[in-house]
Amino acid sequence: MPQLLVRNLDSHLVRRLRSRAKAHGVSVEEEHRRILKQALSRMDDDASLIGFLMNEANAVAPDIELPIDRSAELDPRQLDL
Repeated sequence: MPQLLVRNLDSHLVRRLRSRAKAHGVSVEEEHRRILKQALSRMDDDASLIGFLMNEANAVAPDIELPIDRSAELDPRQLDL
């Protein structure tokens, strides 16, 4: 299986990774794998605008349904100009 060695990481990032691994009850290496997998799979899902908008993780506002009454719109062809 391929391996990845990451050098020159900021010590603050390493502490955060260790803390996150401990919170999830896994090794630092496993947590690193999970983070990479999640980040890279998200890139595939969000390759299109539709994929991005349909992904709940990208929600910027609560689900709101707004009534749109298009019957009140005027057709420009019906206007006397």
